[in-house]
Amino acid sequence: MKKLKFLAIFFLITFQTNLIAEVPYYIDFKYILNQSDAGKNAQQTLKSRLDNGIKKIQSKEKNIQEEEKKIIAQKKIISAEEYKKKVDELRNKVSNLQKERNDLLNNVAKQRTKARNELLKSLNPIIKEYMIEKKIRMVIDKKNLIIADDDLDITKDVISTLNKKLKTIKFN
Repeated sequence: MKKLKFLAIFFLITFQTNLIAEVPYYIDFKYILNQSDAGKNAQQTLKSRLDNGIKKIQSKEKNIQEEEKKIIAQKKIISAEEYKKKVDELRNKVSNLQKERNDLLNNVAKQRTKARNELLKSLNPIIKEYMIEKKIRMVIDKKNLIIADDDLDITKDVISTLNKKLKTIKFN
């Protein structure tokens, strides 16, 4: 009977030790995307492209508004047909400007997604290498956690390795 109790306790302790050893580590992908050198560089590049595009669109908007004022001022001077023709041209310009704005936003969104995917693609081998080196069996994203010990966070170790291996993300 004592041997049976001893075996039961031995198996419970062994089983609990295995459970403790199998604690998953976590990583904050959002932090890596925003704070890594390549991530910051990509964000700055995309922001400047967006800002430059918006400045060009705003300049065109001002030109269209000035043209609209001129057409309104000429309403009584020119014929109804000529007025209608100029208003239609102005509407076409406004429509093209809206299309240009949407294209700009869609293009930047696509580039942002592409940059994010490239960064994550470069990150996967780094995480695998880190897992092998530290004998970690599972890594999960921090956003899926409710609460965890800070000692289980491997984000800073992974980000330092990523910064060494990937300096920038190339855009077309």
